[in-house]
Amino acid sequence: MFTGLVSGTGTVTALRPSGPDASVTVAPGFPWEEPLAVGESVAVSGVCLTVTRTLDAGAFEAFASAETLDRTGLGSGRRVNLERALRLCDRLGGHLVSGHVDGPAELIRAVRDGRSLRLAFRTDPRHLRYVAPKGSVCLDGVSLTVNAVTRESFDVNVIPQTLASTTLHDLKPGDRANLEVDLLARYVEALLPSGPTPSVPGGKLLDFLKG
Repeated sequence: MFTGLVSGTGTVTALRPSGPDASVTVAPGFPWEEPLAVGESVAVSGVCLTVTRTLDAGAFEAFASAETLDRTGLGSGRRVNLERALRLCDRLGGHLVSGHVDGPAELIRAVRDGRSLRLAFRTDPRHLRYVAPKGSVCLDGVSLTVNAVTRESFDVNVIPQTLASTTLHDLKPGDRANLEVDLLARYVEALLPSGPTPSVPGGKLLDFLKG
């Protein structure tokens, strides 16, 4: 589990296919506070990967399954956002992020909004249904608040600190980011019956779900 607050950026220095899977090597552009350990999880631009081997200067190798490669844009030479897994004693400054990418979100517009940058993304309607104004999304491993949602897209506002410390400023219209929708939205849908949501007298959703 992660928070979407990036520790720093790095680079995918190698991606070696092995059948449908691949071995990924990532080199951070900063020193880890503590050395990585084999078996721990690291979010690589929003993709939860398990460290299989530690290398010099904080670099590491990880295994990427065919499912991961199909849903994400990991590739050799790509700059990536890095975050170690959340500890129970850590502050939850972003939102709960699983590192399980739902799919791509395509940048369609980038507009200056004061000192911030307002980014508009298009994504599959299957994913967009989970995005709500003032809710949270994770883009390339970065926790962001949704400003607005239309039938085809959603907007987020990226503050200067986030622009300076992540790879989001690298994105250009047409580029794709790894999108993870709010974890809670998926679970709420799983608890509800299929089809239109029935009205719940008095708004007692919890009682309805239990019944």
